[in-house]
Amino acid sequence: MATSAEWHENYDKMSDEALNFSRAIKSVQEELEAVDWYNQRAQATQDDQLRRILEHNRDEEIEHATMMLEYLRRMNSTFDKNFRTYLFTEGDITELEEKEEGR
Repeated sequence: MATSAEWHENYDKMSDEALNFSRAIKSVQEELEAVDWYNQRAQATQDDQLRRILEHNRDEEIEHATMMLEYLRRMNSTFDKNFRTYLFTEGDITELEEKEEGR
């Protein structure tokens, strides 16, 4: 049973595409939260072995988040457009939109 924390609208009225989009967004959020938690723990520990394990786990979560972002890019043309504008670029990130729009 879905909870109100998971869905803001009646999920029975949403398409499979909308449900999957929401699932992907939630997954990215969870993966990035895990990245943050592992990173905080790795920074705080004085135990080198534990730090290396936590950093490994953090990096695995980054991989998972990246895979989900690629899914979203493929699924949604607005994500695709924005990823193509901002990712793997050089220079001031805030100026990229102006360049893209020919300002």
